[in-house]
Amino acid sequence: MSQQQSAAPAPAIVTVARRRDWWRDAVIYQVYPRSFADSNGDGMGDLEGVRARLPYLRDLGVDAVWLSPFYASPQADAGYDVADYRAVDPMFGNLLDADALIRDAHGLGLRIIVDLVPNHSSDQHEWFKRALTEGPGSPSRDRYHFRPGKGESGELPPNDWESIFGGPAWTRVADGEWYLHLFAPEQPDFNWEHPAVGDEFRSILRFWLDMGVDGFRIDVAHGLVKAEGLPDLGGGDQLKLLGNDVMPFFDQDGVHEIYRQWRHVLDEYAENEWGPEGPSAEGRWWATGGRIFVAEAWTPTVERTANYVRPDELHQAFNFQYLSTDWDAKELRTVIDRTLEAMRPVGAPATWVLSNHDVTRHATRFANPPGLGTQIRTAGDRALGLRRARAATLLMLALPGSVYIYQGEELGLPDVVDLPDEVRQDPAYFRGAGQDGFRDGCRVPIPWTREGSSYGFGSGGSWLPQPADWGELSVQAQTGAAGSTLELYRTALDIRRAQPDLGAGDAVEWLRAPEGVLAFRRGEFVCVANTTGESVTTPAYGRVLLGSGEVTEADGGTKVPADTTVWFTTA
Repeated sequence: MSQQQSAAPAPAIVTVARRRDWWRDAVIYQVYPRSFADSNGDGMGDLEGVRARLPYLRDLGVDAVWLSPFYASPQADAGYDVADYRAVDPMFGNLLDADALIRDAHGLGLRIIVDLVPNHSSDQHEWFKRALTEGPGSPSRDRYHFRPGKGESGELPPNDWESIFGGPAWTRVADGEWYLHLFAPEQPDFNWEHPAVGDEFRSILRFWLDMGVDGFRIDVAHGLVKAEGLPDLGGGDQLKLLGNDVMPFFDQDGVHEIYRQWRHVLDEYAENEWGPEGPSAEGRWWATGGRIFVAEAWTPTVERTANYVRPDELHQAFNFQYLSTDWDAKELRTVIDRTLEAMRPVGAPATWVLSNHDVTRHATRFANPPGLGTQIRTAGDRALGLRRARAATLLMLALPGSVYIYQGEELGLPDVVDLPDEVRQDPAYFRGAGQDGFRDGCRVPIPWTREGSSYGFGSGGSWLPQPADWGELSVQAQTGAAGSTLELYRTALDIRRAQPDLGAGDAVEWLRAPEGVLAFRRGEFVCVANTTGESVTTPAYGRVLLGSGEVTEADGGTKVPADTTVWFTTA
């Protein structure tokens, strides 16, 4: 008997749990607004475009939507340089559009998480412009890191720190002082030792909470506090973020007091009421739930990541150790075990993620040889990459905790690695050293239809060119198509919601398996992931719920093809 994407039918009514800890097993979908959907034909995605596509996300089966920044910004770093944290950039719409999006999402049973950028502002932020105008020694300069330079006339930077985007982490202004920016010069770092900075961000939190958002993703959550005195790095490799050392500008212990203060603010808004109890017209339950914080915290170890999610701090932290792991059973088991062990003492859920707006999509990473990292410039074997990506998705969705999906991965999109130099817009690409600067490849607008100038993204083309073959990867092409990646995701999320042993939890029971194969049990559910290039035969653990590839029964067991994950139920 052949099995591929077989599954029990989805329940007629999908229940959104009425509990404050919904985030412990949530599936959260990242929307990169400029690349999701364009409502006005200007080639750039916007909030109204996201709003129009919310039913698609509801039908996909996710619980919440995380929106990358849409604030007023000069766009020196795609919106991560914020000029006004309480305004929507006109390219994305306005505050009324944001309000309507939040309301519509709640009406569909979806929660909204917005990006918050507290490490730095834009150089066009009113505070920074005032600091430049008022000059050295002014109170306004204390809100950022201004310092005199070294050398006979202050012509050298205050220390040896380098920008993540390449070059010195300091820029000199006309009066001779220097200011710190761990990223682009247009992104000056806030000085979180100044009380006005903390007061301002607590006010910003309340502004968006009052509008009804369900949580915040905290950008560069590990970077707010710098080591006292801003000491020299002393020749260390500051870009080796997954090494064993804590950098003087990253993961300082002082960040945790900031998040304890923020937690008090969030807990004032513990319940977010969406509407009357009972099923909505769309067949989902209206819901209430606690608001959450999610940390983007690049730390040396998963154990240090756990510090950010202690009971009085944040709720979740991205699992970059897992994202950075190759498609290898031994390595995957190690990081899964370490993650679950690290989160258990602090009572936080593990999170699992394979792609985001800053790394090469996993369909392309897995198409290339292991060990190349998360920024890859070659397409590799696309068929192999997609097969492994599908298998990795089922493995991820079977693990205990919460899952993050980056827009377009449900379509099996690869990175666009052959963009011409003249169309690239990643600021790191133009700065030489530092990050590779190839993030544009994962930010190309996603395809919705088989045809059209931008495959349904919008009527006016797209801000980054889409490949000619993306029509067949579109939502339209894959909807209802047996074996498509989109239908695999839809079926997997239906099963995940329906299976009581999936989702929340803090442990797996590992089963004996051939080399290169992961097998674990969670109650009546069993997951088997074959990371090898050969078919393997495993015990018949029960009825096949779903396979990322074609699965057959043979000799009383189950034949699992190369690079394939299978879900079983013993019920």
